[in-house]
Amino acid sequence: MLRNAKIAADVRRVSELVTRVRADQVASRKAGDKDRTLVLGTVLAAFKYQEIELGRDQTDADAVDVLRKQIKQRRDSVEQYTKAARPELVAKEEFEIGVLASYLPPEVDPEVLRAAAREMIAGGASDIGKLMGAMMARFKGQADGKMINQIARESLQQK
Repeated sequence: MLRNAKIAADVRRVSELVTRVRADQVASRKAGDKDRTLVLGTVLAAFKYQEIELGRDQTDADAVDVLRKQIKQRRDSVEQYTKAARPELVAKEEFEIGVLASYLPPEVDPEVLRAAAREMIAGGASDIGKLMGAMMARFKGQADGKMINQIARESLQQK
């Protein structure tokens, strides 16, 4: 009885997103989809690395942060491969971006971001630093930082 109690105590709460990625990796492995299996294995390793860094179980928000970082790395690679005229590597990276993006929650509509930016400017966020700080805090994990920055700059120019 003591052993079962210890096993139950060792069971940790795992992010639903991580669980879904793990299940999809198993399914892609069974289906023989090597490219998808590789991408999912890479992101699972990144999830594990972050969990060790945090020193606690991951939340879905933590997992989304990892996915966004992985996508950003691949977008940077696409840019470099495009400059180097390597279309086969560009296609590979874009495939990986598509796989990873399928796990992200839907992004906030740009019009919602514009309305929030106007509201924050009216509330006293008069420079890009204050506006970006407020926007990133409000929309963390819901929108791409690059898009938030672009909308913030547009909104400040229009004020």
